[in-house]
Amino acid sequence: MKYKRASGIILHPSSLPGPDGIGDLGPEAYNWINFLADAGCGLWQVLPLSPTGYGDSPYQCFSAFAGNPYLVNPALLLEDGLLEFADLNDLPEFSVEQVDFGEVIPWKLLVLDRAFNRFQKNPPRKLQKEYADFVLHHSFWLPEFALFMAIKEEYGGGSWENWPKPMLHHEKVALNQFSNEHELSIQKHTFRQFLFFRQWNNLRAFAHQKQVQIIGDVPIFVSFDSADAWSHNELFFMDKNGLPAAVAGVPPDYFSPTGQLWGNPLYQWNMHQETNYSWWIERIKSALEMVDILRLDHFRGFAGYWEVPAGMQTAEIGDWKKGPGEAFFNVLHNAIGNLPIIAEDLGEITPDVNLLRDQFDFPGMKIFQFAFTDDADNLFLPHNYVQNCVAYVGSHDNDTACGWFQSAPEKERDFIRRYLARSGEDISWDMIRAVWASVAVMALAPIQDFLSLGTEARMNFPGQPSGNWTWRMPAGALNTTLAHRIRENNVLYNRLSGERLEKSPKKPLY
Repeated sequence: MKYKRASGIILHPSSLPGPDGIGDLGPEAYNWINFLADAGCGLWQVLPLSPTGYGDSPYQCFSAFAGNPYLVNPALLLEDGLLEFADLNDLPEFSVEQVDFGEVIPWKLLVLDRAFNRFQKNPPRKLQKEYADFVLHHSFWLPEFALFMAIKEEYGGGSWENWPKPMLHHEKVALNQFSNEHELSIQKHTFRQFLFFRQWNNLRAFAHQKQVQIIGDVPIFVSFDSADAWSHNELFFMDKNGLPAAVAGVPPDYFSPTGQLWGNPLYQWNMHQETNYSWWIERIKSALEMVDILRLDHFRGFAGYWEVPAGMQTAEIGDWKKGPGEAFFNVLHNAIGNLPIIAEDLGEITPDVNLLRDQFDFPGMKIFQFAFTDDADNLFLPHNYVQNCVAYVGSHDNDTACGWFQSAPEKERDFIRRYLARSGEDISWDMIRAVWASVAVMALAPIQDFLSLGTEARMNFPGQPSGNWTWRMPAGALNTTLAHRIRENNVLYNRLSGERLEKSPKKPLY
């Protein structure tokens, strides 16, 4: 699939400002899209939007299909008639700098329960048909997910491996009995999904009005503690007790000297092949109903993946196994059509990964921060980019540009100063300009780099199990001056979204 030259910004909705302890899909999200449009950016990249589980990570979710109910905005529920102002009188005084998930989650669920109770007693007429249509449209995954969440709630929120055996092994009689006895709880979780998708779809439609496309993120693996692993146990390598026989990770690389032990169950690709990859087809179709372009995380796993024996404490010991490869993407293409995929091809990449990526014309990723450990042949240096790639100043897994520069060895700092012919005093914007000027068809940077923030604003430390995903953008950070400065770069380097006839601003922008 061919893309137009464009630019964008990485910002997960949870990082938006707002009064409810976590960024969400409400007014600040619409303000964000207006900012992107004013800045001339045609791309907004988010992290996975699924309901977060272990460590509050968007890469360890309770479902590969569901949405995160913590992102539902209460103010919009007021407009829908699902809440009254009195329902929000007990709003806690949350931090505006960090997401405190331990405080936020109970509050958000309390608000959603109030909305559900009102919907049960006196549903707004305009929402009744929408709700029924939503349930029908998502019938592939929604019933199993709502049941999974209701059972999880009944047994204290723990992982499904600790459920009673009839539940653990998905025995039909036990599940039917549970469904009959906990019908209201199942409906509650279904309703939360309805609210998320309704708000997200409205926000995405607004983004399209502003000529902003959304880049989503599809992790290759699902969490063990997920409705997917529980309800489709046969699609994963599990032992007779329902536990993973081997788990996912990556061997030691420049991110971690002991590798990354993700712990996700691995796919039985032969079983997926026997069903003509039907689960994956539904997954990609569902994702493309939510976003416009998919960043396929850990793309190399489709060529070959690192299998770590269950019980290992690190990912240092393991074996490379062959992935589904070309046949998999041929099936997806035949079922879906053009695949708007960005291949996350970072890490230790072998020729078969590059071949698979190029065979389907997927753009790979280039991270500018990785460019200065070597010499002028480093493929992450902009003069070595190919056009069909997506260039990033950094990603959610990296330090901010300022934080990286401050902590980098002097040899790397000297290299980048000479490469950019700059002093390094405005390093994040120097790096942005170099990426924007490159031949890469898409150029992106985290909002933290446009704000010239340091390590304190970092989103994730790979391999660190807790304390991640909490950063929030300061209120008032988005302003006309910043939008004009970004827009100027988009004008200069032909990445302006929307009306491209405006080749130069009428007056200086900053």
